Amino acid sequence: MSSSVVNISEHLSCPLGFGHYNAVDICILETVVIVLLTFLIIAGNLTVIFVFHCAPLLHHYTTSYFIQTMAYADLFVGVSCLVPTLSLLHYSTGVHESLTCQVFGYIISVLKSVSMACLACISVDRYLAITKPLSYNQLVTPCRLRICIILIWIYSCLIFLPSFFGWGKPGYHGDIFEWCATSWLTNAYFTGFIVCLLYAPAAFVICFTYFHIFKICRQHTKEINDRRARFPSHEVDAAGETGHSPDRRYAMVLFRITSVFYVLWLPYIIYFLLESSRVLENPALSFLTTWLAISNSFCNCVIYSLSNSVFRLGLRRLSETICSSC
Repeated sequence: MSSSVVNISEHLSCPLGFGHYNAVDICILETVVIVLLTFLIIAGNLTVIFVFHCAPLLHHYTTSYFIQTMAYADLFVGVSCLVPTLSLLHYSTGVHESLTCQVFGYIISVLKSVSMACLACISVDRYLAITKPLSYNQLVTPCRLRICIILIWIYSCLIFLPSFFGWGKPGYHGDIFEWCATSWLTNAYFTGFIVCLLYAPAAFVICFTYFHIFKICRQHTKEINDRRARFPSHEVDAAGETGHSPDRRYAMVLFRITSVFYVLWLPYIIYFLLESSRVLENPALSFLTTWLAISNSFCNCVIYSLSNSVFRLGLRRLSETICSSC
């Protein structure tokens, strides 16, 4: 058994700094984590994309544009993760390591920036739906949504572009490549630039909009309860079932997705800031925070499938179609 483990370890390449203790076990564990995440991210987001194409009711929500954009971005994250997977298995990419590292770090950062910007846009969309229900359809049109998504991609591509000109590291820290860890260092000014133009504005917009969304929904629920207490009739009950109730439930689904996103990304962002300030530099912590953040690309699929009844219906129809064809 020990000889087979040694043979496996000969075909693996561990991230820098993990090999000081129990090298074989750590190396195999890293490979299993990355390969498993890659498979789950690709499979999960392909499922989301197919369900959205097979469930027309999901397109009634304007946020479906942003959800699908996030699904495509997360799918590309999974495809990009094939690069470190092949690197761990010692498959040559045919490209110089420094270029591979730079391109991979840039792509991952851009894709996660798209997800973060989409979450901020979703919160604004739900805010407009609840605060301006009468003029919402005139404010939020399919054409404007498409333009917004195009601008998100352009902005995300531009904001990390300075990293190619030697101004810091864009944010990837799970250094599978030795060059990434030893030669490509973070820069405090570039980190501050990213935080000020991406992380902080997105977090502020999300906190502001969801705070007001739930405040308005709470006030609406209180008004309904007061009416029911004064006039216990079917009309009031019917009015309570309509109105903001569906918007509130859907806002809760999106709030869960947003909350999980920031819970998984907060350790990564904190480590990003500490490493850029030269306060902390730990390869193990770097690996864990990076791949914990990347795992969010799969969590979105799970949350949406568990929280949205229309999505579950579409998933069931897709499963029945696949099973019947088989």
